[in-house]
Amino acid sequence: MAFEKICTLDDVWEGDMDVFTTSCGVDVLILGVENGEIRAFQAMCPHQAIELVDGEFDGKILTCKAHLWQFDSNTGKGLNPKGCQLAQYPVKIDGEDIHVNVEGIEPLKSDC
Repeated sequence: MAFEKICTLDDVWEGDMDVFTTSCGVDVLILGVENGEIRAFQAMCPHQAIELVDGEFDGKILTCKAHLWQFDSNTGKGLNPKGCQLAQYPVKIDGEDIHVNVEGIEPLKSDC
């Protein structure tokens, strides 16, 4: 598998987020970050596998609803706590279509 269409730009606007499932069953969190950029991350928090889409997103910071873990929406790096990370999937935009590649990328889990 390579890049696969997962949604369109109209599905996720700037400051918005939603979860989409690939044809192989991987849930992907799509974020519309500032400046119209699109990012794709694992859909579950690495802490306790809580769905991140149920949290808050202000266009810059993604906050998990369960324990308020926070992630940088550009990199997936943990801001609170700092030692955690979200797996990021490559994104390609083709016209209005958002394509992601999940091949070989496993969701990350925290030791905390």
